Amino acid sequence: MSTTAIFGCTGLVGSHVLSTLLSPTNSAQTIQTISRRTPKSTGVNLQAVVEADTTQWANKLASLAPTPQTVISALGTTRAAAGGIANQWKIDHDLNVEIAEQAKKSGVRTFVFVSSAGIRGFFSGPIPYSQMKRGVEDKIKELNFPQAIILRPGLIIGEREVPHQGGALMNGFAGALGYIGQGVKDAVGQDAEVIARAAVHAARLADEGKAPEKYWILEAKDIVRLGRTEWKE
Repeated sequence: MSTTAIFGCTGLVGSHVLSTLLSPTNSAQTIQTISRRTPKSTGVNLQAVVEADTTQWANKLASLAPTPQTVISALGTTRAAAGGIANQWKIDHDLNVEIAEQAKKSGVRTFVFVSSAGIRGFFSGPIPYSQMKRGVEDKIKELNFPQAIILRPGLIIGEREVPHQGGALMNGFAGALGYIGQGVKDAVGQDAEVIARAAVHAARLADEGKAPEKYWILEAKDIVRLGRTEWKE
């Protein structure tokens, strides 16, 4: 893969994206991250920028050298962690939009965004979380990148570096569904590592000119296929 920048690299999905790209079998030339704290994964081809002030992240993206050809954003928080809906909106919506806008200005070819399932359903319209994700998706489409990839996972299963309220309950629920059948579990939630691998796999296909659509949406079944069934190290 070409030079790739990651946002959200210390979060559940983003940390797996980073570790996947840093694996010895990956051919990425340079991996760049911008985050509030130093990522746990390290590598000789990693350029890690630590900036506590998220309002500076777009500027930091503009100054990256070389300019990334691919940007992957798994950036997101929770209402509880952010201290309310207004602060969550600043991260989940506003910051992602700023990053996408700067990526377009910088000449990024492929923009990958980890969104969420169900945000365009009939009953999800007035829900703030859905509004945030829809707003980012719509902005990415409006920016008209040469290639855009949107992942819409269900419940994200895995152990977070910073646990959030309800995380253990969701993991337990998803694990129980696995006893009924893997297909049932896959329809409701996906492992963070599988989601991350799907993002990397899709970006790799785009890099090779094999993406099926310019604005490519990956629903749960596509995430499982790219991140597990068809995944190759």
